[in-house]
Amino acid sequence: MDSRVAVTCVLACVLVLVRTQAPEAVLHCCEGDVLFLLDSSGSVSSYEYTRMLGFLSELLLPFSLAEDQVKVGLLQVGSRPRLEFGFDAHSTQDGLQEALRRTQPLRGDTNTEEALRMARDWVLTPGGRGGAREGLPRALVWLTDGVKPGDVLGPMAALREAGVAVLLVSTGPGNYQVLRQVVSPPIENNLYFVDIDDMSIITEDLREAIIEIIRARRLNVHDVSTNSAKLQWRPVLAGLAGYYEIRFGPVPTGGGVGGTGVGGGSGTSPSQGGGEYQRLVRPADVSSAELTGLKPATTYRATLTPESNEDVLTPISVTFTTKPEVLSPATVTVSESGQTSIKVSWGPLQPESVYSYLVEYSALPTGKLHTLTVSGGQNYTLLRDLHPDTTYLVTVSARHASGRERALSVKACTQEAAPALTDLRLTAVGSGSVQVDWRGQADGVRGYWLTWQGAAAPGGHSNSLLAPPPLPPSASHYLPAGALSTRLDQLPPAARVCVSPVYRTARGDGLCCTAQFNTDARVYGHQS
Repeated sequence: MDSRVAVTCVLACVLVLVRTQAPEAVLHCCEGDVLFLLDSSGSVSSYEYTRMLGFLSELLLPFSLAEDQVKVGLLQVGSRPRLEFGFDAHSTQDGLQEALRRTQPLRGDTNTEEALRMARDWVLTPGGRGGAREGLPRALVWLTDGVKPGDVLGPMAALREAGVAVLLVSTGPGNYQVLRQVVSPPIENNLYFVDIDDMSIITEDLREAIIEIIRARRLNVHDVSTNSAKLQWRPVLAGLAGYYEIRFGPVPTGGGVGGTGVGGGSGTSPSQGGGEYQRLVRPADVSSAELTGLKPATTYRATLTPESNEDVLTPISVTFTTKPEVLSPATVTVSESGQTSIKVSWGPLQPESVYSYLVEYSALPTGKLHTLTVSGGQNYTLLRDLHPDTTYLVTVSARHASGRERALSVKACTQEAAPALTDLRLTAVGSGSVQVDWRGQADGVRGYWLTWQGAAAPGGHSNSLLAPPPLPPSASHYLPAGALSTRLDQLPPAARVCVSPVYRTARGDGLCCTAQFNTDARVYGHQS
């Protein structure tokens, strides 16, 4: 038998052996686009080329190529690089494996630079000719014999900057210092030097490196609180008969962690390190679940296992930490402050853990202490019968069902009492002149505001050179607390006169009268 024929037979047997010994379970771990850059130039012998194809066949066999999972492309390097197939070419392992068996080398020069330009510009560009998908991780795996690859540092850096992870397998000596600059970190996971006959020994490591890059993050956690969280996942059972099993529990920190079964029971989960877990079951058409009964400030691991007789699906897990407990009251606020009452509010409302609130308040600095009790389902109360213009210290204490207590204090001030004016009298004392008298509460009064408004008569009220000038149509005066009367001369006709008491922080309600002048001096305006 010719030696070349013997080599061909041996290689064919190698490919068959790889196919029959492939893992039976299909991995549903990942979603992303992986482009293989295969050196098939003249520096690569037929034997080496066939071994590389066999290595690719074994490497890719476990992956699921469904529409929403892993897509594979193959770009060959020769004098004129060629895209053998893009990401949208094969959706089954049988189709991919057949395409690999049919692939023929290009030969010629090692034009890696042009191949990388093709990869960057349209194969690995989302929406481009190669079929790369938007929003999914992308990886380039370069298989080379390391012989004169050309100037690849710039093109590889451009790919990495575009978000493409670069891995490299060299079957020849190559230039380590150059090639280590090509791959994405970590270098120890993404750069391999191996003899062509020993490629199988790196199959598992390289596969794990690819999986780490394109691993499907299909289980997400949302709305994490102190005692609950929401799980959401991609519906991998869509169209299949089956259900989802969810197990979740605290991540052990040395010993077992207790838990309570929910919606199906509890037990000991090996995947949770022996700690107790809670279990939920959801139908195949559901893609979310609410996890309740969690502990505050605790790290949990949740594992989603799709169960179906029609397919073998790998469980996926996620780890999250609940928020620390915020004991009520965390805030105390004051509103609707009046002269004798104040509204006090607090939060957060935690009726499941707080059975009552104790509200204590006293006037500062040495007032009598008052208390009242409010149910745990109420987060406000109205403090009544307080003293006006007084500062109070208000303390809200929560009595938790766990036996813990928490208190928070705030200062609150009542409004100053501002009694209204009790009497206002206008007395005419001549043409255009009026005497204004009033009475008010003397306690706390700082002064009085006197205002008037009206239209001035044409030419004024008097042509006498000795008469005072007419008052303006509207104006105001501030008078001290001891003044209870004043005289207004040359008042505009039909003027409306108002007097209001002024206190330290507010103005009390005033009284108003309208002046109606008569020829005889008499009382013409009065209000009490």
